Amino acid sequence: MFKAIVFDIGQTLVEYNKPLNWSKLYKSAFESIADKCGYSFSDHHYQCAIEVLTKYNTRINPRDYEVTSDQIFTEILSGMEIPVRDIEQVKFHFYSYFRQDVSVFPEVEETLKKLTCKGILLGTLSDVAYAMDNIYALEDIAPIIKYIDYPLTSNDVGYRKPRTEGLRLLADKMQISIKEMAFVGDEEKDILCASNAGVYSILINRDGSVKNFGQDEEIDSLDKLLEMFD
Repeated sequence: MFKAIVFDIGQTLVEYNKPLNWSKLYKSAFESIADKCGYSFSDHHYQCAIEVLTKYNTRINPRDYEVTSDQIFTEILSGMEIPVRDIEQVKFHFYSYFRQDVSVFPEVEETLKKLTCKGILLGTLSDVAYAMDNIYALEDIAPIIKYIDYPLTSNDVGYRKPRTEGLRLLADKMQISIKEMAFVGDEEKDILCASNAGVYSILINRDGSVKNFGQDEEIDSLDKLLEMFD
């Protein structure tokens, strides 16, 4: 009997209307920042930002450890000749650009509410993009965070999936055996993370395409969890 379910956030609990790889949008994001903050950037400045962001783009350069947003944006500000005192406003506008039109999937809130009523502990384990601070990353689940007992991201863990430290940390916080936990995610790294930790893996596959990641279970909508944990 499972005592807890842990969820990935992006494309599992919430939908983003942006591609998984943001690389084609780097320049437009900083054009938006220039407009909002009154900066004037040259082509060289934009190229400096693109080079730093590409270095930290895990879709291009995978890493299993997490970095900080200050580390990334200190490098960007230096190359773009932006005063370091502006780091927080630049981060805010950068992350906000990519978080436009974020929405919780329709069935999620009712599903989490019913799981909570069944006494199942709920958590999240999500890899943040470009070291996005939790103040932004967890804002995306603001309408449903009241149901999440342990909202964690890679910022809290220091490692990214498929490393297993996050699930082990959650098991410790929940005071349960790792075998009493299920993990729901939409990517191969989510399934590998669960499998490597000995956690029951559930793939949320909303588009119905063939995805053979070695998952223990596959669902096309989160409300199917209610049938599994009845």
